[in-house]
Amino acid sequence: PTVSIVLGGLGINYTHTKSAIEELPPEVTLSFAPSARNLQGWINQARAAGHEVLLEVPMEPYEYGRERPNAQALAVGLDEDDLTGRLDYLMSRATGYFGITNYQGSKFATDEVATAQIAAALADRGVAFVEDGSLNRSTFGDAAKSTGLLYRQANMPIDARPDGSEIENKLLELEVLALENGSSLGSGFAYPITIDILKA
Repeated sequence: PTVSIVLGGLGINYTHTKSAIEELPPEVTLSFAPSARNLQGWINQARAAGHEVLLEVPMEPYEYGRERPNAQALAVGLDEDDLTGRLDYLMSRATGYFGITNYQGSKFATDEVATAQIAAALADRGVAFVEDGSLNRSTFGDAAKSTGLLYRQANMPIDARPDGSEIENKLLELEVLALENGSSLGSGFAYPITIDILKA
């Protein structure tokens, strides 16, 4: 039985990113924000340390909160050319990743037309999609089946609350799922507490 972890939000904070690359075992997959400075350099370092790499693609949530939306975020209501154009732009920011993962996307993931278009575009490019497990009523799974997209949905985020005991409990839940099903997948964010617990 295997437990897989994707740690995201990398490339924004220098110290946290360096710590994740150098201190976490290579079995932890790392995902990087497309807006990160020196994105290609970070990805090169991560791969040299043995990590698999994902690129985070911002997608439309129901609410951005206080956060300013990324100008290239995939949004419901865009026509197919604009949607795939934004995807191509984000994916052109770097090379060396095997797939993408969502950043936000609670609204985008519920739109069957939009997810089908993105799934087809990714399948055509031979790029996988790993969903972070935070999207309720996501239609990406059905879109992946109909397009042949390499797709995996995380069972759960491990640090929705960045609390040490909460993270450890989520990791135990992932262990139980792995024992029952053969494998499990969790997603996390580059909080110092998450990095420390995963390292331990």
